[in-house]
Amino acid sequence: MECGLIARTIGGPYAVLVAEQLHVSGAQVILGLTSAGRVTPSLPLPSLVIATSAIRDEGTSYHYLPAADIVAAPADLADAMYRGLHGLSLPVSQGLVWTTDAPYRETVEELEENFTKGALAVEMQAASLFAFASARHANVAVVAHVTNAIDQTRAPFDKGSDEHGWETVQAMCRASRAFLDKSLR
Repeated sequence: MECGLIARTIGGPYAVLVAEQLHVSGAQVILGLTSAGRVTPSLPLPSLVIATSAIRDEGTSYHYLPAADIVAAPADLADAMYRGLHGLSLPVSQGLVWTTDAPYRETVEELEENFTKGALAVEMQAASLFAFASARHANVAVVAHVTNAIDQTRAPFDKGSDEHGWETVQAMCRASRAFLDKSLR
């Protein structure tokens, strides 16, 4: 299986631009690995969240789908990611994330509101990518690497070692392979 890495597709518009190009070029699976902040206080730092749906607090998703509060991820691929990332050195959760266009602008009130909606983390591309996936019938998954929080006392953005990052990428590729093998049966 061939896997390609495109670094730093930060934000919904850019992530979707790259996803559109990958999709028309024949990519069977498109994966996003994004940095995220913690919304749910019990979520450990650092950890991974497999996004199963996203709160649409950004602009790009509205160019793909009618207005709605939440957009769902392709469920089978999200489940494959969740299964595939267990056993790594970081804790793994799955669930709702909050997508926003405004980096570092999450207020306490917004964090509390999105926590009550069930959001685990806040990031900048899942809703955009899931709307693209729905409109284009593409297989897209997003893994959020949660590394910071407003109540954090340690150094923010501690992602762990480069080896941890590489293990995560390899596990995502293996999970994609398992997804494709299962879908071809």
